[in-house]
Amino acid sequence: MSSLMRPWQSLLAVALALTALATLPLLMPQAPLAFSLMRMFSIFVLTIGAALVSLLPLPALFLAVTLFVCAHFSTSLMIARLAGNEGAASPAFFLVLAANWLLAWRCVSLLCEIRFRSKMADNLLRLVIPAIFGAWILILWEALTRGLGIPFIILPPPSAIGARLAASVPTLWADVQQTVFKAVIFGYVVGCAAGFAVAILADRIAFFRRGLLPVANLMSALPIIGVAPIMVMWFGFDWQSKAAVVIVMTFFPMLVNTIAGLSAAGSMERDLMRSYASDYWQTLTKLRLPAAMPFIFNALKINSTLALIGAIVAEFFGTPIVGMGFRISTEIGRMNVDMVWAEIAVAALVGSVFYGVVALGERATTFWHPSNRSR
Repeated sequence: MSSLMRPWQSLLAVALALTALATLPLLMPQAPLAFSLMRMFSIFVLTIGAALVSLLPLPALFLAVTLFVCAHFSTSLMIARLAGNEGAASPAFFLVLAANWLLAWRCVSLLCEIRFRSKMADNLLRLVIPAIFGAWILILWEALTRGLGIPFIILPPPSAIGARLAASVPTLWADVQQTVFKAVIFGYVVGCAAGFAVAILADRIAFFRRGLLPVANLMSALPIIGVAPIMVMWFGFDWQSKAAVVIVMTFFPMLVNTIAGLSAAGSMERDLMRSYASDYWQTLTKLRLPAAMPFIFNALKINSTLALIGAIVAEFFGTPIVGMGFRISTEIGRMNVDMVWAEIAVAALVGSVFYGVVALGERATTFWHPSNRSR
């Protein structure tokens, strides 16, 4: 009984595929390009066959690879026919799509249960699982927007966004240089360094700490749409004003987290340092700063996303004719929604890489921390 209940995704996928087979066609009769008999036969054989194979007591890796290949190949055969048939998908089409999604779900579940002896293989598997999950977000997005005939001006499919991205590489690269390489990186480094330095000063001087923290909490609540135009008026329309906004946004998270981290060391450890006759700076560098590293890296990770958001929003209030925020605000006015989504995709990619670099630095620096030892 438990062996039948476990792969419920496969059982439901078979039921959906058989229901779709009974309610053919996959496209409405008015579709200019209908499915050929051979293509429909291949789609149902791949979907139903993979679901039935996954019910057998076979090795998990073999089942996962079979489900991956069949579900994705079947879905690609379906989506490829949607070009020119927007809005003509029938209920049977969506039933098969749901069946393939369930098979992909089953594939990911099997991959989560697999353990390799090689650490490299385990690390690769950790990348494959979220990649499959993310790919199916794009697949469902593509199928639903084209299958339901959603106007591209409201929500373009990923294929249209990818085509615009590939055709606009020079423009996107210029925007990344202006926003990321000039404003974001400079503002991020200066803001985080200033927040860290002021936190050390506040930790050293109690009066300064008690007076600064309430002001820091107040300043951190300032809305960016209020700060950005002021910075543009102060520092001009070029990247310097955007860097100033990034400095303001990253300074206070680093300040607050660093002060909290410096008090994370236990009283027993501090008493031990005092018994060694350690002065303030020796205690700071050998005990309190290492204990504060998880807090500091937490601020660095938060700031990695805040910096990019701050620079893009600041460009809405004045910038040269280049930059990610400028491009978004300009192209949305021209109804070029695919270009806007291309900029959003580039921003998401840059932000993810930025966050990933900081996270790797955290794992290399705080490898002793329990949160990293358990990974």
